[in-house]
Amino acid sequence: MSIRELLHASTPTLSYELFPPRSPEAEKALWVTIDRLAQTKPDFASITYGASGSTQGTSRAVVKRLAEEHTIPPLAHLTCVDQSRAQITAVIEEFMGEGVRDFLALRGDPPAGTADWTPHPDGLLYASDLVALIREVAATHGLDNVSVGVTAFPAQHVQEQWRQQGLDVLRAKQEAGADFAVTQVFYDGAQWESLAKDAYAEGITLPILPGIIPLPNARRAVRLEQLTGVPAPRVLVEELEAAGDDADAARTAGVMAAARLARDLLDRGAPGVHIYTFNKHQAALELVEAIRA
Repeated sequence: MSIRELLHASTPTLSYELFPPRSPEAEKALWVTIDRLAQTKPDFASITYGASGSTQGTSRAVVKRLAEEHTIPPLAHLTCVDQSRAQITAVIEEFMGEGVRDFLALRGDPPAGTADWTPHPDGLLYASDLVALIREVAATHGLDNVSVGVTAFPAQHVQEQWRQQGLDVLRAKQEAGADFAVTQVFYDGAQWESLAKDAYAEGITLPILPGIIPLPNARRAVRLEQLTGVPAPRVLVEELEAAGDDADAARTAGVMAAARLARDLLDRGAPGVHIYTFNKHQAALELVEAIRA
């Protein structure tokens, strides 16, 4: 069953995000994490894809092994950054040739050290262009069981200056052929509900799957704010700071906050939860246990 079909089913989905390992030691740890996460019977796992395709080889290797050795369907990330249309097409065809049928299409962030995002001279400008290209490649190869996801931003949506622009972008992605959206970081269930309701009112019918982060410590909260501009709730940051060097106490605080958010989102009608793992299994497993309790 494709992710598109899973997100339209009546049972909420469970999924995880992982990133490609950067060393042999990290690779061993990743597969321990995947083995542990597989015990929760997730519906799929997404595998990130570095800027400029910097982790293309390792991303493909993880996706391929996940598909071959586990029953967890892989959601392969793709970006537009610093790649020509022909290069991106080749990557899509390689993934499809290995049996991948679910993709997450992102414009992507500029490479490290680059201030502004500019497209490759022969590349794609928007995530919606990448969605359309995935659809085009699928049609060329006669594949009608491909599903394509995109990103959405609940925290930005509640800011007046971004609200309509965000909806317009999400509509363009849907019109290009997107089937669902996965959110970037946010900490308030009302923000997700506001985005979902406003999108539906404008004819955007994509299921919007919330991404949830069990923050393991205060440093991670600060780093995420630097990367995304979305601050963690002050109360949670204070709990994480109060834990100090007690990693177990900090992890528990982050897990409990994420569990409260997850239960609130499911009560508001979210189609499932997508857990950002940072390639660590303990917090993710504790979060699933708390949600299911």
